[in-house]
Amino acid sequence: MKRILALLSACLLAPWLLAHPGLTQESLTTFPAPGPERHVLTLETATDLVAFEPLVRDFQRIAPDVTIRYREFVTNALFERVRGECLAERPGADLVITSSVDHLVVLSNAGCAMAHRSPETLAAPAWTRWRDEVFGFTFEPAVIVYNRALLKPEEVPRTRLDLIELMREQPARFSGRIGGYDIARSGIGYLFAAFDARNALIYGRLIEGFGRTRIVTRCCSSDLIEELARGELFIGYNILGSYAYSAQKAGAPIGIVIPHDYVLALSRGVMIPARGRQPELARRFLDYLLSQRGQRIVQQEAFFFGLNGSVPEGVEAPPGGLSSGALRPIVIGPGLLPTQDRAKRERFLREWQNAMQGTEPRGLQ
Repeated sequence: MKRILALLSACLLAPWLLAHPGLTQESLTTFPAPGPERHVLTLETATDLVAFEPLVRDFQRIAPDVTIRYREFVTNALFERVRGECLAERPGADLVITSSVDHLVVLSNAGCAMAHRSPETLAAPAWTRWRDEVFGFTFEPAVIVYNRALLKPEEVPRTRLDLIELMREQPARFSGRIGGYDIARSGIGYLFAAFDARNALIYGRLIEGFGRTRIVTRCCSSDLIEELARGELFIGYNILGSYAYSAQKAGAPIGIVIPHDYVLALSRGVMIPARGRQPELARRFLDYLLSQRGQRIVQQEAFFFGLNGSVPEGVEAPPGGLSSGALRPIVIGPGLLPTQDRAKRERFLREWQNAMQGTEPRGLQ
């Protein structure tokens, strides 16, 4: 069963990897042990280093004998790498960290994860953990981001219907000026789109509007945020809130709205691979991420939104906050498996591309 599931996953990703071989190459950063080195912990991630570095540095304060190797990929390439390591039954990463939690659920279901149970994992919210193998450690809403200099306050879309109306009323103005994920290439983009389709009665109108205005697509939140900050884009849709807030905090001229109609939110996932070289150290790092100390760094320095649903100052939340019934958390569990079903995925992508006819994605950077 493990080999069958892994091979099915490969069928989904192999054509994409052949078309974009550069994205399979890792970006490696090494954090030397502050003290005498006794251990090396390897993290394979689809998380921007600038966001995760505060957690690495803080962990090394309590574990000064640990060198950390941080390998960074885009989401789909990370999934293929870890799947390949599992299929070949060879040691790879000690921990895998990604916002595409559906990938981790698929890997866990294929027997590629090691179980871990501790007071920290048991204390995590139920929707952020599955089978003692996949755990979420952040709270990250999908937000609408806009350039403050290019939209009047009354034009800022606060719901998906607002965004649809903007695109319908001013298609020429917004042509090539709205950005989002290329969902065929971005794991997190595909996940958000799949859940949009489940939650939004107006989903069809939304993607038709994107096609009409020739949506600009990118692999990553950081690329979209940079273009928003430069004024090349007016609006970005379904951007990870943590990355947007980090840019705003650093001075980018952007505004951030958590949609008022409904809020998609995920918890960035972490998994211990079944054949990691440092399982005990990996468990220690995972527990750190979920600990009070780790969560303080998550909220204050790394990802800024708390697992309790707290929203940082400067982000517009729905009236009544996230406890008002607008929250739609992406639950880590078997409900994510259908998002990676090959036939369903191909049909969903085909429907998306049909709606995007006339769109010319500007590719990956």
